[in-house]
Amino acid sequence: MAHAKPQHDYHLVDPSPWPLVTSMTTVVMLTGAVIWMKGMFGLPEGTKWVFFVGLAGLLYGMFGWWRDVIKEGQKGDHTPVVQLGLRYGMIMFIASEVMLFASIFWMFFEMTIFAEARTLIPEYGNWADTAAAWSTWPPKGVELLDPWSLPLLNTVILLLSGTTVTWAHHAIIKGDRQAAKLGLWLTVGLGVIFSGVQAYEYYHILHAGMFFNDAAINSGLYGSLFFLATGFHGFHVLIGTIFLAVCLLRLYLGENHLTPQKHFGFEAAAWYWHFVDVVWLFLFAFLYVVYG
Repeated sequence: MAHAKPQHDYHLVDPSPWPLVTSMTTVVMLTGAVIWMKGMFGLPEGTKWVFFVGLAGLLYGMFGWWRDVIKEGQKGDHTPVVQLGLRYGMIMFIASEVMLFASIFWMFFEMTIFAEARTLIPEYGNWADTAAAWSTWPPKGVELLDPWSLPLLNTVILLLSGTTVTWAHHAIIKGDRQAAKLGLWLTVGLGVIFSGVQAYEYYHILHAGMFFNDAAINSGLYGSLFFLATGFHGFHVLIGTIFLAVCLLRLYLGENHLTPQKHFGFEAAAWYWHFVDVVWLFLFAFLYVVYG
């Protein structure tokens, strides 16, 4: 009777190694990042292999975990009640991401709005020079980016990708798998282009010394906040691109993947992608245009 069909709508997950695998490999990856940047445990600064071993293990754990969830859905374990729980889970996950970016914007606005107040800080050691540099925003010595060049291009790219992923979603609902494939190919391609443009922008900033230079010796916070905000967003674009690429692969695996009746895996990816689009609009408006 232990393996009898359950008389309820809930799915009791089988014992799985993936939570432990992903947790342990994440620790290895982050420890490797510290070793890479600072050195630790007798390993010198610049040692990269620990980080990449952890990253490879994390990707393996993610692959195994997502594969098992897909198999559960195909076996019929994702009942309407379970699907509702998955939706609530994705909504709460995106809400937590909203709070992450809210904290980043909070730092940026605090440094921006109260810049003049730092002129009232009494002189105390080296802090006086730093406070003086932050008394104007952007700080003295920082060379700003033109928001109407690469940033505007990336804005157009993400907005266009939002339309293509919506097109793919409607195509799946109608059972038009060819149109869904085309829409997802376009969306994934636009995500890759966005990441490429951002990488070029970072190279230009660092190569030209726009944020970190001798004239801005005490103004490093601007560059740190810029790279923190746009870098986290760029990481989310990368994750979203992988998410959508997995959905595209599933469309090629057979008719039993992402059917008009059951395609929450794609819906979750589309929600995440729209969230990434909205965050970028705020980044573009405030980091590049208003206070850039």
